[in-house]
Amino acid sequence: MIEPVKMADFFITFFSAACVIVFGALYALLFAYSRIKNVPRVMPLAYAAYAVLFASVMVLASVAHLFGSLFWVCVVVLMLTGYMFAPHAIWHLCVGTHDDADAQPSTSLDGSHPETFHQPCKENAS
Repeated sequence: MIEPVKMADFFITFFSAACVIVFGALYALLFAYSRIKNVPRVMPLAYAAYAVLFASVMVLASVAHLFGSLFWVCVVVLMLTGYMFAPHAIWHLCVGTHDDADAQPSTSLDGSHPETFHQPCKENAS
């Protein structure tokens, strides 16, 4: 059985859990921005956000007494691994699916040719 969090450690638990959420989101956002806008100098900031996330998870797991059980150690390791590699996997998935879409001919919803979709108004056509 895991020992409950002490009341004296409540603020540390709350703050570190909030940091996990904030820095996990910041890592994903900076990673995506760096890749989408092709700004590689932002990538070290994304990895710095992950480092703060890693430290926050370690503090949270320590204060919540999660290192006493092999199950919870595995959960912490899986969470950190998922946070690290999920943005990479999602990026490769998006790039892979959108590269194939460019090679296929597109049609509008009504089945007409895509170039005829943006026709001028009837008044301007004559």
